[in-house]
Amino acid sequence: MADFMTLAGKRALITAGSKGTGAATVSVFRALGAWVLTTARTRPDDLPEDMFVEADLTTEHGCAAVAEAARARFGGVDVIVHMLGGSSAPGGGFSALTDDDWRRELELNLFPAVRLDRLLIPDMVERGDGVVIHVTSIQSVLPLPQSTTAYAAAKAALSTYSKAISKEVSPRGVRVVRVSPGWIETEASIHLAERLAKQAGSDLEGGKRIIMEGLGGIPLGRPAKPGEVADLIAFLASDRAASITGAEFTIDGGTVPTA
Repeated sequence: MADFMTLAGKRALITAGSKGTGAATVSVFRALGAWVLTTARTRPDDLPEDMFVEADLTTEHGCAAVAEAARARFGGVDVIVHMLGGSSAPGGGFSALTDDDWRRELELNLFPAVRLDRLLIPDMVERGDGVVIHVTSIQSVLPLPQSTTAYAAAKAALSTYSKAISKEVSPRGVRVVRVSPGWIETEASIHLAERLAKQAGSDLEGGKRIIMEGLGGIPLGRPAKPGEVADLIAFLASDRAASITGAEFTIDGGTVPTA
């Protein structure tokens, strides 16, 4: 049972792997034997150059550079994990969002996956094997209207796009799945909790409670750890999940109510 799950020999591209859940996913994949290439705008000191491509994936040029690097270094990829995402749009509801705000959210949360898939999935289809994992968000079904309308809509578009291509390429040997996280306790989210706590005259735990209450509560009582999300992604990328495609896996501590 020691080898219950392995990614030995798998060639994996993981976007946004320099910090947070992306970095945790890179670490788990490497520990399980995968060859990993990751990308961000700046290379962190703890990642060797041969594992990293410095690129801006919100641009066509950046996506093309990453796809070319994957072919040059690995001869292609067996697994793509689309981790990149986030929001810089202002609060204030839908009326505060300009065309530029909407464009930035789509360029960050949808188009990098679309472009990289278009460049790399055809090789998987030709081989008749591969796994594509799109990291979406529970906000696609549980948006926060005062602050994340555009982000939530972009992630919903990513989810629908992912389902569509799963139906197209799964009969040809390529599995496509989605992972939908809730609140993950990354450095960025801790900074947010600290800021909210300071505004409320509370401590870090109080700041976390503010976030959880804003989400309508987390029955588990805490956010997910980056490594927990990474473990789910690794399982779905492995041969243990060989019959899973077209599905979306929520990892949110029970945040989204279900019937």
